[in-house]
Amino acid sequence: MSHLPSRRTVLLASAGSTFALAGAAPGAAAATDASAVSVSRGHARVQYAYVGSRTTKARNARGVGITVWRVGPGWDSWDLLQTVPADDGDPSTPTPAGAIPVNPSFLALNSDGTRLYAVHGDAANVSAFSVNASDGTLTLLNTVDVGRRNPVHLTLDPTGRWLVVAFLAVPGCVVSLPVGADGSLGAAASVLELPGTPGPHKSAQLGPNPHHAVFDPTGRWLLIPDRGLDRVFVAALDATTGALTLNDPGWTQTRELEGPRHIAFHPDRPLAYVINELRSTVTTYKWNATAGVLTPVEVQPSTAPSTTGDFRAAEIAVSPGGGHVFASNRSGAGDATPGGPDPDTIGVFAVERHGGLKPVGWVSTQGIRPRFFGLEPSGQRLFAANEVTDTIAGFTLGADGRHLRPLGVVAETGSPTCIVWRAAN
Repeated sequence: MSHLPSRRTVLLASAGSTFALAGAAPGAAAATDASAVSVSRGHARVQYAYVGSRTTKARNARGVGITVWRVGPGWDSWDLLQTVPADDGDPSTPTPAGAIPVNPSFLALNSDGTRLYAVHGDAANVSAFSVNASDGTLTLLNTVDVGRRNPVHLTLDPTGRWLVVAFLAVPGCVVSLPVGADGSLGAAASVLELPGTPGPHKSAQLGPNPHHAVFDPTGRWLLIPDRGLDRVFVAALDATTGALTLNDPGWTQTRELEGPRHIAFHPDRPLAYVINELRSTVTTYKWNATAGVLTPVEVQPSTAPSTTGDFRAAEIAVSPGGGHVFASNRSGAGDATPGGPDPDTIGVFAVERHGGLKPVGWVSTQGIRPRFFGLEPSGQRLFAANEVTDTIAGFTLGADGRHLRPLGVVAETGSPTCIVWRAAN
C-alpha cells in the first residue's frame, strides 16, 4: 500500500478518547508531569513542522526531500506548504530542478528559527537553509561536502557559530563546521577521531559508529554515543576555533553489544539516559557536569517483556517535567529487514527517586520503524515518524504518564526520519 503524501491536508483520525498504554506494567507508579497536562485547543499556536526523509532506492525509500507543514492551532490539520526536492540517487531517473543531495534525513533549527540545517545520509554533504519568517518556507543557502560519509546527526553549539556533525560510516567521526553570519556553512574546522576496539557484532560494529552528538545542559560538554565501539564519548568544543577534543577520561564503556545510539538529559537532575540500539535497552547514568563524567546506574529493556523477535531501539526523550522517559523500538534486525507486521512501540518509563526507570507500558506507534519521535515545543504532544509505513502519528501526553490521547495519523509523507518545529510569527 502506498502512503505517499497524496493530499495537502490530513485530518487527525481520532482525538476524542483516552486509552491506556498497551502492555502497561501492573501497579507501575507513574510520576506526574505538570508540564504534560493538555491545554485547550484554542490556546495552542500555529506551528511549522519540518520533516526530513530518506529518498534513495538503495534504502527502498519513498521520500521526496524536506517537507514543510503548517500545523493548525488545534493540531487537527497538517497542511503541506513546500517540498524541497532531493535526489533519489538513481542515475537513470531525472533529477528535479534545484534538488539537494540524497537523504536529507536529520534536521536542526538554530535558536531563533531563522536557519535550518540538514545532513544527507549515505552521502558526504550538509546543507544550510534560510527560513522565511512570514510563511516558514525554506531557501537553500549552500551545501558543503565534508569528505566523510553518512552523516546521521547534527547540532549547533550554544553560541550558534558551530555546527557539529556525527558521521556514521566506518571510520566514523565527529566534525565541526563554522556557521557564517548569513547562516551558510564553511569547510570543516576540526575532525574528532574516536578511539577504541569494535564490538563483537559482525555487521553493525565494524569500527567507530557515532550516531549522535549533543551538548549537555551546561553547554560545556559534547556527548557522543558510539554504536560501533560500545562507548559514550565526552568531548569539548573550543568556541573560538571550533577544535574538538576528548575529555580525560574521554569515554564510558558500555556492556558489549549494547550499541549506544542516542542520549537524553534529565531537565533538573544530574542524570542522562542512553538508548542502546543493538540490545534494545536504556542505560541510566549519573552525570557529573563539573568533570564531564558518566557513571552507569542501571540497564532496563526498552521493549515489553512479551517481546520475542528481533528489535532495534532508536530514539529517546525525557519529558519536560522530568517524570518520564520515552524510548522507541523498531521491529526487525536492522534496515535490511522489513519490520512488522504489527506496529512498533514506544516504551514509557517513570523516573524513580534514585533516577532509574520503572516501566509504565508500551504504546503502538500506529506504524512501522519509528526511527525518530519527538515532543513538540510545549511538551504536551509526542509525534512518531514511522519510516516504513510513511506516516507521522501523534499522541497527547496525559498528566499521569499512564494514558495517552491518540491524535491518530496526522500526516502521510514518504519515509519520514525527523521532525523539527518552529512557531509561526
